[in-house]
Amino acid sequence: MRRLLPSLLCLMLALSVPLTAAGTADTNLQILLDKIHADKKLLVASNMNLDDDEGKVFWPVYESYQKDLQAINKRIVKVVSSYADAWNDDALTDEKAKLLLDEALAIEESEVQLRKTYAAKLSGALPDRLVARYLQIENKIRAAIRYDLAEEIPLVQ
Repeated sequence: MRRLLPSLLCLMLALSVPLTAAGTADTNLQILLDKIHADKKLLVASNMNLDDDEGKVFWPVYESYQKDLQAINKRIVKVVSSYADAWNDDALTDEKAKLLLDEALAIEESEVQLRKTYAAKLSGALPDRLVARYLQIENKIRAAIRYDLAEEIPLVQ
């Protein structure tokens, strides 16, 4: 579980878009966060193939979605950190496990609701195939991050 801490840091970095790191823009962390943000945006842009009119509608919604995702990402990090702490301290009680499970399920519900909200926002302005493509891209990125994280998290004992 101690190996989980670097993975947790990577998750925080990968999921912390848009950026809210404190400090000056020339810190190493800020530079790394900027690169992750730019790389994700480049990945989305290269797969969306938007024309100028579609881009004018899409990118502000994309940025808003990333901002709203940040709240969910912080909740994920908090749950994983709490589990890591309990695991490392050999203090995972049934009560703590239930609390963590309930929060993990609530996070998943929040994420589904957020996708529905943004799918509706995009559907009114873009063809549905582009809305579906964007949500697929986001899903693939998040699935890859969650797979890496799940690989590091041991089963509850």
